[in-house]
Amino acid sequence: MTKYKIAVYAIARNEEKNVLEWYESMKEADEIVVLDTGSTDNTINLLKKCPKIKVYKKEIIPWRFDVARNKSLSYVSKNTDICVCTDLDERLEKGWRKHLEKSWQKDTTRARYLYNWNFDAQGKPGTTFYLNKIHQRHNYSWVNAVHEILVSSTKEKEILIPNIVLNHYQDYKKERTSYLALLELSVKENPFNDRNTHYLGREYMYYKMWDKAIDTLHKHLKLPSSTWQDERCASMRYIAYSYYQKEYLEEAIMWYKKAIKEAPYLREPYFDLGNLYYLIKDYKQSEKYLKQALKIKEKTLTYINEEQAWNETIYDILSISCYYNNKLKESIRYIKKALKLNNQDKRLLTNYQIIRTQLKKDICN
Repeated sequence: MTKYKIAVYAIARNEEKNVLEWYESMKEADEIVVLDTGSTDNTINLLKKCPKIKVYKKEIIPWRFDVARNKSLSYVSKNTDICVCTDLDERLEKGWRKHLEKSWQKDTTRARYLYNWNFDAQGKPGTTFYLNKIHQRHNYSWVNAVHEILVSSTKEKEILIPNIVLNHYQDYKKERTSYLALLELSVKENPFNDRNTHYLGREYMYYKMWDKAIDTLHKHLKLPSSTWQDERCASMRYIAYSYYQKEYLEEAIMWYKKAIKEAPYLREPYFDLGNLYYLIKDYKQSEKYLKQALKIKEKTLTYINEEQAWNETIYDILSISCYYNNKLKESIRYIKKALKLNNQDKRLLTNYQIIRTQLKKDICN
């Protein structure tokens, strides 16, 4: 196995809660570089106490993620073979270096690995996909003000190392309001960037700016480079959700059906339409589409997958729909599946008792 010089690099601001655990997961590297972009807490002092970490300070004004990441990369030693870019709310699982050195070849330029973006209440991975922020030291740079990506100035040879796992533990209380403005800037700078146009439409949806979301997502679908069916399907689902929030029910249903047609191999559009019918109390249609969703057994490893379509939620909603459709045996079967995934939910336990009691009454009658 070839021995490589490996460096981890990151940007940080007010990450005192994460420093020590992050370092523990990264210390297999030969060098660790952190660019602090303006912490006002104890982040810098904690970083300086960790062996191997080289701390640099620079405020990026105006703020852009690509500029910050490129600056942090510039501090990595020039004789480094492999760079690993992470954030301080992420953790590499132990033994990652061994897997990296075993897989990396002299002509490798970049590596993909498994990324658990979030976890459910039981600690099981929710949204999981492949990330590719491990790269050779030279010929790479970051672009886009937000949702930044690595680009290479030379031909790439990318490998997959599924044994490397990076876990994300996001602090949902941390301020992230700058994302919308940065996405608007990114799309203004490059209106043909399909990826960030999609992200901008999604961000408008998060902010409940329904008309802007619909308009921007339509633009995404019309872009010549918008060819990835999974992402196109997601844009259609977000358009549908925005129409539903505007109380345009027919348009919402139409766009969910378009999403299904766009990517019939994904569970998410079937789930979304089944959930919509559940919300408007059309339980027959809800049951129909949720059962179709469950026929899809394979969860794609992309950022598109939605936790609700794969956890207890789908069984919960389907159980209620079957209950109102007078299918009590099916109803109790699905509520049991929901409880198997989450047996701590009091509402699910209550529903189970209600369905069980009703089923006993029907048998007695």
